[in-house]
Amino acid sequence: MKKIIILILLTSFTSFAQKRELGKVTVEELSEKVCPIDSSAPAAVLFDIGEVRFEYLDGRGFVMKTRVRAKIKIYKKEGYDWANKAVRYYIGGNTKERLNFKDAVTYNLVEGKIEKTKLKSDGEFDEKINKFWGRKKIAMPNVKEGSIVEFEYTLESESIGVLEDWEFQSSIPVLYSQFKTVIPEYYVYKPLMRGFLAPKYETSSTTKIINTTSKERSEGNVTTTGFSNEQFSYAETTSVYTIENVPALKDESFVNNIKNYTCSIEHELNSIQYPNQPIKNLSSDWENVVKAIYENDSFGPELNKTGYFEEDLKAVLAGTTSPEEKIAAIFNFVKSRMNWNDYHGYSCDVGVRKAYQDKVGNAAEINLMMTSMFRFAGFEANPVLLSTRGNGISLFPSRTAFDYVISGVELNGKVILFDATNKYALPNILPIRDLNWFGRLIRKDGSSIQIGLMPQFNSKEVVNIMGQINAEGQVKGKVRSQYFDYNAFSYRDRNSGINNESIVERIEKRNQGLEVSDYDMQNRTDLSKPIVENYAFSTEKNIEIIGDKMYISPFLFFTLEENPFKQETREYPVDFVFPNQDKYLISLTVPEGYVVETLPQPKAVGLPDDLANFKYNVSNNGTQLQLIYSLDINSAIITPEYYEALKSFFKEVVNKQTEKIVLKKA
Repeated sequence: MKKIIILILLTSFTSFAQKRELGKVTVEELSEKVCPIDSSAPAAVLFDIGEVRFEYLDGRGFVMKTRVRAKIKIYKKEGYDWANKAVRYYIGGNTKERLNFKDAVTYNLVEGKIEKTKLKSDGEFDEKINKFWGRKKIAMPNVKEGSIVEFEYTLESESIGVLEDWEFQSSIPVLYSQFKTVIPEYYVYKPLMRGFLAPKYETSSTTKIINTTSKERSEGNVTTTGFSNEQFSYAETTSVYTIENVPALKDESFVNNIKNYTCSIEHELNSIQYPNQPIKNLSSDWENVVKAIYENDSFGPELNKTGYFEEDLKAVLAGTTSPEEKIAAIFNFVKSRMNWNDYHGYSCDVGVRKAYQDKVGNAAEINLMMTSMFRFAGFEANPVLLSTRGNGISLFPSRTAFDYVISGVELNGKVILFDATNKYALPNILPIRDLNWFGRLIRKDGSSIQIGLMPQFNSKEVVNIMGQINAEGQVKGKVRSQYFDYNAFSYRDRNSGINNESIVERIEKRNQGLEVSDYDMQNRTDLSKPIVENYAFSTEKNIEIIGDKMYISPFLFFTLEENPFKQETREYPVDFVFPNQDKYLISLTVPEGYVVETLPQPKAVGLPDDLANFKYNVSNNGTQLQLIYSLDINSAIITPEYYEALKSFFKEVVNKQTEKIVLKKA
């Protein structure tokens, strides 16, 4: 007997009252000149309300529907961009999403009356980001200072593994933000809060009743059809998160990813249990998370495929003897053969075999392939899952905590990290996107350990300047800069494919009045050596003549003129990306007819726990001024508890760098 549900009627006993509605714009709101909680704000979110609920559809099962309504006030021209909205949606695979905007309207106050301008079709755009994601955008019409814009969009998805993240905080003030989830008892989601603010939380449970009409066929000598009515119910949990008068989130200097500190909530599916079926746990701790990832067909099994590269790899390893030589040969082979297609992720798309044949792959295909080669050559090599800087810090056990995978080789009691997606990467010199606190190394038995991703050594930049000062205050000379380790990697990556002429233009553009000539760069492609820059320069900006005295900024155009840390307090860690050392050796010839009147005093300053230090000393031997300076940042991440000390530290740095040497006519 076959049973077909042909009619579904859903009834909910209770619902939450709406606190804000679209279309309720007032003259008072349009007349408002400044945001009531931040008079400097270029725009403000008057309300932002999101709701996620699940609907049971015949033949499709539960479908997740997200509805978002927003109302935004524009105060200044700088806030015009807030009249536009872009939302991405999934278009890859079999679970495509459907996204639609509606009720998009701009309101203005014209001669005391409310003028309403609806969004037309020419203001809505649908674009393909890549083969996985599309994006719909709206550009609101008739936007002016004082306008209010509002819109609604809905997103329907059959993929219920992860709810869309909800951000209660933004770079402009948010007067009211609410996020509601209505979830059937069959699904248990784990809510994860970020940021320093705590929304108000309310929850309630209701019963959902489903009435169905079923058609039953009996087959025999005569086929008959009968109808019957059935009813079943399930519990539904409603959770509401609300917050009001949220200040604008200020993006400060040296912040990894402001998303890490934004007041927001995310939900990941933790378990599923349908009626009369056992519970299916999806993730609860890191071990379960990595086990689920490792056992996925597009991850673990790809590591076991070796036939496609074996003959090539044997040729690559021919003649190598030491472990270090073999590792370097494999790493360089993968880097030279493979080309990254710019896709992140820890799952293979086309698979390692096809990627190898095509010489193009995503991060997973390239780095899992390399891991497999390391293993084939006899090394203890394992994939390392991580979250890139753009994805945020992986603080909580979650399958979506990671969006990338690299390779780790255990040798002599240490783990050496490799990422072959970048041609300029080296062992333990990873692309900057990878440097995001920590990752997880997964061994063959499915166990995992946390691996630190942040470099523990200082990358150096050494600058030598030889200059001559003339009586008119002009300085001519030569600069020799050397970049080591991560500084060398960043330099190569930043200037990839750029010729020397363009680099000179950049240097001169950063330093108005500077003239650069005879530019030369060494070791652009020899990764075993530091990058070396040599050029001649001429400048008149760094010396001031007043009467019979000459005031010299000895750092010339390398001077740090203002403290990068201006906020009174800081809630976020300071992220320098990697530890580094800046060292300057400067020699300036005193112009004829001048003698030294005053020299800056030597200085040495350090932060607590040796987090940073700098040393400054300038001397004079008659015709030559000699400056020796070093600044060491010994930790890539400095926590907020040290912020006040760090701010004072850099104040001292700026004071010394801007301090003048005074010459006077003899």
